[in-house]
Amino acid sequence: MKMAFILFDGMTLLDFSGFYEAVTWMGILKAKEGVTWEFCSTKAEITDDRGLTIKVPHVYPDLSGYDLLFVPGGFATRQLKDDPDFISWLQSARNVEIKASVCTGSLLLGAAGFLEGKRATTNPSAYELLAPYCSEVVKSRIVRDGNVFTGGGVSASLDLGLYLVESLTSTEFARQVQEKMDYPYYRPGQMIEQPGT
Repeated sequence: MKMAFILFDGMTLLDFSGFYEAVTWMGILKAKEGVTWEFCSTKAEITDDRGLTIKVPHVYPDLSGYDLLFVPGGFATRQLKDDPDFISWLQSARNVEIKASVCTGSLLLGAAGFLEGKRATTNPSAYELLAPYCSEVVKSRIVRDGNVFTGGGVSASLDLGLYLVESLTSTEFARQVQEKMDYPYYRPGQMIEQPGT
């Protein structure tokens, strides 16, 4: 499984880092074969919304070669959703099997057309902004619709990462990762908002 983490100026670091911390344990603990990850952007260096600068090794890669696409949020998404170059690049991931976002990253998935006919969530402050892109905005911390996983605001990143780990491996392995992270708040096996639930 090859994962692409999308990074951009003005992103919220915890949106990215919580999910990243959880899902990469699948590779570290060899829960799945061939788990790799890459950091991708439209530029070689980005600065988050608090001023932290991060070097990005993969600039404008073709995203079609990945198995999982992850998009964090941050106030910058409100402008990026209307940036044709950025959205066109994201759309190269149209055939990627699993798509995930935290916070307002869902606005970017939506602008790329990945939420059409799907239920999704976002930061509570952006429910109205998300509405045009999906079939239903669900006011929930985690929403899964098929292979599209969306999380609510910021700290939901940890829960979404663990939920995705649980979905791709097992409840037992998710608990193992939870212990490694010393994060007691996720409840493996909990009901998540899915169509028909």
